[in-house]
Amino acid sequence: MALKINNNISSYVALRQLRETDRNQNKTLERLSTGLRINRAGDDPSGLVISEQLRAQIASLKKAVDNAGPVDILVNNAGWDMFKPFLKTDPAFWQKIISINLVGAMNLMHCVLPGMVARGRGKVVTVASDAGRVGSSGEAPYSACKGGLIALTKTLAREMASKHIQLNVVCPGLTETNMLEQFMQGAGNPEKLREAYRRAIPAGRLGKPEDLPGAILFFASDDADFITGQVLSVSGGLTMHG
Repeated sequence: MALKINNNISSYVALRQLRETDRNQNKTLERLSTGLRINRAGDDPSGLVISEQLRAQIASLKKAVDNAGPVDILVNNAGWDMFKPFLKTDPAFWQKIISINLVGAMNLMHCVLPGMVARGRGKVVTVASDAGRVGSSGEAPYSACKGGLIALTKTLAREMASKHIQLNVVCPGLTETNMLEQFMQGAGNPEKLREAYRRAIPAGRLGKPEDLPGAILFFASDDADFITGQVLSVSGGLTMHG
């Protein structure tokens, strides 16, 4: 698919679509997570079993992908987190985070990539987080998942390069989202915390959702045909990597 982009129009459309679909994606992936459970004594020693419910949900997802027709661009954008010190979390919390943030993206890629391989083209853009690159206090399981997405993307980029499929990652930094706002409100002094964040960012402000579509659209465009396995931080300079 040739994708030539008018930045202003397509960035607006992409942002609107991301906002409208994000809640539904999160709910779908959370439902998928109910099919995974921690084993008790006597169960499979892997510590994880896939229920019939999950198998049915994955089959439904594959059917939906087939019914949608050829998918040339996949954007993995769904995610969820709750700020908690690691020692105050438990395995059930870890499983929910992993199922939504890591396994959900793996399921989608497993459904979409075969069609891309058959057609000899495709783009996958995964929205991870700088938490997966440099860590983030209070987000240990989430950071582990986002780091996993980065490693998964690099691995698949190597496997898929000869098939003319490019996979890349966009990593937002501190961004003004409902999740960040809830964290700051829970900390008890949101304005002081917001100012501390602002001072830490060389660009002098927190990120906005509007900062992300341009990077996503670039990786999804023909201009990125020779770019694969790369990680782009959209953080106002908070994190930098040579």
